[in-house]
Amino acid sequence: MQQVDVIVLGAGIVGVSTAVHLRQRGLQVALIDRRHPGEETSHGNAGLIARNGFCPARFSNRAADLADIAIKQSTAVHYDLGAVFRMIPWFRRFAQHSGAQGMQRYARTMAPLRELAVKEHRALSMVSNGERFYRKSGWLQVYRSEASFRADERERHYARIFGVDYRELSGGDVNTVEPGLKADALLGVFWPESESVTNPSGVVEALWRYFIQEGGLYFTGEAAALEQRRSGWRISTPRKELTAKQVVVALGPWSADFASKLGDRFPLAVTRGYLQHYRPRSGASLSRPVMDVDHGYVLTPMEQGIRLTTGMEIAERDAPANPVQLLRAGKRAEDIFPLGQPVPGGLWMGSRPHLPDSLPVIGSSLSRPGLWYNFGHGASGFGLGPLSGRLLADLITERDPGLDMLPLSPLRFLA
Repeated sequence: MQQVDVIVLGAGIVGVSTAVHLRQRGLQVALIDRRHPGEETSHGNAGLIARNGFCPARFSNRAADLADIAIKQSTAVHYDLGAVFRMIPWFRRFAQHSGAQGMQRYARTMAPLRELAVKEHRALSMVSNGERFYRKSGWLQVYRSEASFRADERERHYARIFGVDYRELSGGDVNTVEPGLKADALLGVFWPESESVTNPSGVVEALWRYFIQEGGLYFTGEAAALEQRRSGWRISTPRKELTAKQVVVALGPWSADFASKLGDRFPLAVTRGYLQHYRPRSGASLSRPVMDVDHGYVLTPMEQGIRLTTGMEIAERDAPANPVQLLRAGKRAEDIFPLGQPVPGGLWMGSRPHLPDSLPVIGSSLSRPGLWYNFGHGASGFGLGPLSGRLLADLITERDPGLDMLPLSPLRFLA
């Protein structure tokens, strides 16, 4: 039996960042996951740290897009009908947060998080020797029609309010930013203050190694083995039994299931996404992430090749993979970039956790002392992970986070 100060469950970028920040504050921390750090949701993303992102993801209301979704021809949204029916209560809550007031609340909450995200990534990359993965090249959103470009005006409206730089592009101007695209018919928005990485898993690996070097403990184990005792919490792993006064749940898409067994209920929905790496054709290259807004996928240059990440699949978290959306997205991507051949073994599927107000949960349990939550980041978990870890570490160690944490508190789900 070993006593530590904090047990962190989940070794994605949110959990590892939380563990690192707690260790930097002098606490003895044990990090536990059933797999190697960074192999779940933190692996399968576009590697983007967006300076924008003031509007939550929403379904298009254009008739043509809705028709494509209904007949399962959309690359942005694919679905299993049974899963959609089971999510109806969640969609109702989601709709309650989709009005003008909900949008403004989201924008005001996210603005300071987006402002600090790059800074927190850079601070951890410097101490963990992860700087080699980062690039200051911004990112590019492209649009295939004037209508879709206009539909995103609200995002640019908030960018102007919060002082975030961007550049609108038309026609051949897109190629001044990304020469490798077939861009004659495209419109675009370039966000120069955003950053990206060439290997998200590599970033998590570097953070984890730094955590171990600084005296942190890591064990392979199952979160389900956690038990509450009078003196705090206990968990058994194949190597050791651990006890602690504090526990952090950073289990991403599995967090709500785990929390419900402890008496805390969160309205978490889980969607799925796919990725595939490609070896681009001779002479073709990209310098930054590129999102095809109309079709929901992102192309990102990675160490493994060009990474194609899909939009949203509404399906049961643990259902068998159905890569039809990925195949369709690949065909759409060929319209604007010569993808080339898929990298063998490069197909991946993962899950993304979403709360109905599109904001993460960062704070203490509704009912159990010493229990803390850090999850629900949707598609922004990689970008916001280091900041989320710092904010929760501040709360646990009773430091001032420097931000209003009430909009992110679990207490908002008491009603």
